[in-house]
Amino acid sequence: MNTTVKSHTAYDLKTPTGLCTNATKDIGAAATVLLADIFALYLKTKNFHWHMSGPHFRDYHRLLDDQSAEIVAMTDPLAERVRALGAGTIKSIGDISRRQRLQDNDADFVHPHEMLAELRQDNATLVASMRPMHDLCDEYGDVATGSLLENWIDESEKRVWFLFETLRGTNG
Repeated sequence: MNTTVKSHTAYDLKTPTGLCTNATKDIGAAATVLLADIFALYLKTKNFHWHMSGPHFRDYHRLLDDQSAEIVAMTDPLAERVRALGAGTIKSIGDISRRQRLQDNDADFVHPHEMLAELRQDNATLVASMRPMHDLCDEYGDVATGSLLENWIDESEKRVWFLFETLRGTNG
């Protein structure tokens, strides 16, 4: 009995999209790196949610829980869009760590204001990385991926705003 499993290669993923090969390759690659950043931001947000302390614990804990839910909700539509383009996407935690641009925070203790300031900056960085990807989508006429990005840019900017306002008047 032959138990050999056929290995899929990139040419097996030529999903019909109406977009040129360069579009699917370029947008798929950019989206997969963005997906790694989104997973990194999600885990950092949950980390800070779990390790929150101090006099504003309840408010910050809830804020980060809400924000992490919004962030993780981006992952499946983005990964599925990459696959619909005919590209491969994230396969593991190791794959995420090799691709992510956002920095992890493994410190034993982080002051709550430092947590919020770091998340504010990471969300702003995420927005800054989505804008050129949106331009890439425009260049190739990929309105489907572009429209996803428009909503996520808006959501991410709102997270930046909430974190900014939460820290207003503090040293954060």
